[in-house]
Amino acid sequence: MCRNIRQLHNFEPPATEEEVHAAALQYVRKVAGSTKPSQRNQAAFDKAVAAVAAATAALLDDLVTAAPPRDREIEAAKARERSRQRYAS
Repeated sequence: MCRNIRQLHNFEPPATEEEVHAAALQYVRKVAGSTKPSQRNQAAFDKAVAAVAAATAALLDDLVTAAPPRDREIEAAKARERSRQRYAS
């Protein structure tokens, strides 16, 4: 799994269209093996990003959980602390 793709489910407020699109873009870039497609492949690349974004949005809409939604600020602080500890050595 690409490290830059973040979990989008069960947050308050819910994931935005921009977050879903960014995750789809990262996924397609990883699968395609390039960050910028050639002009010849641009249409296929854009079509794939749109399809992955649509599938992601549908998945997020259908998922259910009994767990309380997580706070983005708290999760970001936890991630910063993990990173600080990882790179402190």
